Amino acid sequence: MVGKARLVVVAGPSGAGKTTVCEQLLARKEFERVVTATTRAPRASERPGTDYIFLTGKEFEGWAKQDRFLEWATVHGKRYGTPRASAEEILKRGRHALLNIDVQGAGSVRKSGFPCFLVFLLPPSWEELERRLRGRGTDKEEEIQRRLADARKELLRQDDFDLKVTNDDPRRAADEIARALA
Repeated sequence: MVGKARLVVVAGPSGAGKTTVCEQLLARKEFERVVTATTRAPRASERPGTDYIFLTGKEFEGWAKQDRFLEWATVHGKRYGTPRASAEEILKRGRHALLNIDVQGAGSVRKSGFPCFLVFLLPPSWEELERRLRGRGTDKEEEIQRRLADARKELLRQDDFDLKVTNDDPRRAADEIARALA
């Protein structure tokens, strides 16, 4: 389907719009989402195996010891990991394996040596980032402040990425990423 299938990692601070931009990319036939594993509890709308692979802490530890993750990290107190086999299967089908993870995880993917293309998604402004986080209506003030503090640190890492894209419009941002891979 694509000239050279790649693992495409979209990362950035909470509120940058990673999920929305990834949805735009997934609407294209050349992209397929890598389902990540997590120890966090499923949200009401999430389907196990489709949205995430939900694991207990003990199961997650077992996978990590067996080197079944391309990368894994603790984010906001929960563990998240990318199953190596999932990414490899998508690439064998000739599609870009799309991974939506945090900045820390993106760095781990790069260090793993697995061929990848890292995209740092930026909010249009700091004010817009804060507005998006508050607009979700799902987090308490303490959590919002923690995410904002994390975002300040994550923004300092943007030059470690292959491409920086400002998400002022999710469709335009997705187009920019797709063009960079063409």
